[in-house]
Amino acid sequence: MRLLLDTNVVIWMLGVSSRLPPNVRETLSDPRNALFVSTSTIHEMAIKVSIGKLRVPNGFPESLADRGCTFLPLGVEDAWRVASLPLLHRDPFDRLIVAQAMMNRLTLVTSDRQLADYGVPVILI
Repeated sequence: MRLLLDTNVVIWMLGVSSRLPPNVRETLSDPRNALFVSTSTIHEMAIKVSIGKLRVPNGFPESLADRGCTFLPLGVEDAWRVASLPLLHRDPFDRLIVAQAMMNRLTLVTSDRQLADYGVPVILI
């Protein structure tokens, strides 16, 4: 599978968190699955780090790459796709990753049940 990780999943994956069920941890560590992290997710995390709402380990982006994640650049088409999405969710970063999942045919891994309402394939935590 080709999986796009929501911000919360990225954070939980980097830490020792019981928030990721064993079956999801197994899915994320399965080498047959391709893991993608949107640059919009990195942007969201950077904002939260800069205002003191989030702490991440040193070498954070490198540790994602070490875990086999590929960074997915936010393209113009991805960004513009947001304009055609119904306003089911107000978080602009979540709307961006939904658009990227649609445009790149990815399954979104998230704990946000509302994102499934967009009709993208979702693995809910």
